[in-house]
Amino acid sequence: MKDPINVEVVLDSRFKEPKIKIYTEKRTEEIDRILDAIEQAHKSAYPPVLGLKDDVIVPVFQRDIIKAVVDNRNTRIYSSDGEFLVKRKLSELEETLNPDRFVRISQSEIINLRKVSCFDFSVLGTIGIEYDDGSRSWVSRRFVKALRNTLAGLDASSGKGGRQ
Repeated sequence: MKDPINVEVVLDSRFKEPKIKIYTEKRTEEIDRILDAIEQAHKSAYPPVLGLKDDVIVPVFQRDIIKAVVDNRNTRIYSSDGEFLVKRKLSELEETLNPDRFVRISQSEIINLRKVSCFDFSVLGTIGIEYDDGSRSWVSRRFVKALRNTLAGLDASSGKGGRQ
């Protein structure tokens, strides 16, 4: 018989919205089922994005999207499961994405803040971004101020530095 999952609920007035962290050695089917259950319980207004891969339409959960990019007039989303073609304009996609999770960094790219491993502020006038999967992007100069404001807001809301 398998041991029950160790769950701890901490009441803290600093958090206006629930924050859930899962500590585990590796991602498993059980973890994916837990994430699906949490997402279903939340009844999120942010539906999966339908992406086309190998002539098959696949729902991609927003939590799994790393970034959405337009190249050659095609909108593509990148996730841990690969690259998917999306039959929508980037601006239309942006309207359906969770604004607490996604931010535009250029005319042609939207990123998932929770998939960023680090921000590089060493280049004057722009910001480098490295994702959990090792890929990189650059913030266009026009969007630097908005991203800085977003990051400052995240820092203030968490009560400490670092990503959530």
